[in-house]
Amino acid sequence: MRDFSLDIYRELLESLQKQGYLLIPYSDYCHQMANGKSQIANHKFVILRHDVDARPENSLRTAQIEYSVGAKATYYFRVGSESNNPEVIRAIVRLGHEIGYHYEDMALCGGDVERAYRHFCTWLEYFRRYYAVETVCMHGAPTNRYDGRDLWRKYDYKQLGLVGEPYLDTDFSDVLYLTDTGRCWDGYRVSVRDKIPQFQDEWTRRGWTFHTTPQLLQALDANLLPPHMMLTTHPQRWTDNSRLWVQEWAMQNVKNIIKRVIIWARRK
Repeated sequence: MRDFSLDIYRELLESLQKQGYLLIPYSDYCHQMANGKSQIANHKFVILRHDVDARPENSLRTAQIEYSVGAKATYYFRVGSESNNPEVIRAIVRLGHEIGYHYEDMALCGGDVERAYRHFCTWLEYFRRYYAVETVCMHGAPTNRYDGRDLWRKYDYKQLGLVGEPYLDTDFSDVLYLTDTGRCWDGYRVSVRDKIPQFQDEWTRRGWTFHTTPQLLQALDANLLPPHMMLTTHPQRWTDNSRLWVQEWAMQNVKNIIKRVIIWARRK
């Protein structure tokens, strides 16, 4: 079975369920945390998060797979046409999933905080036409010098009726973060922003780092993973179309080289 195929994604979901994990959207986690972890603390759970950076039709396919196994997830959409597809958004909402705003307003507004906040509010209301958006998540484009989270140094997103932002409201001392950034599960090595550096050494020491999905499945089957996790994927990478699979593999290899250069330059 090819890695980053839809078949292996389904196998991953079913293996998690077999091990007793609840598969939940991010807003469910936020609400439970606000209630003192009353219902969720004693359960094994995985927060299913998807960043829809491109090819939104791929997100609909993963959403359909999740629906078929009884899982619910969160899909974060960007404002550009490469992500923002109203038909796909409506279809994912109909399947019972959460959607949110994958914001990058600081970058789009050239670092102008006031303009970025107005831009954020406008697009938050846009996405609320489709769903009662409760959570948002920054888009961490590695080539852009602006960090979207800097917007919240001045403003408070919770004043807008939002309950959470994954990088700011997740207790990563309790929740293992696994992301397919870099088209692998240890892409934090070449990631500029999609990582949790303060806990990475501890997770590595515990053996909770993997390169491929089969390696992740092996650890899961051996019951080696912690009870609470966030699993972040970029659905454009997950496909059964051979041409798109090869294209994504090639493009990501180039992107990883660029990321390494950026990281090296910033360290200098």
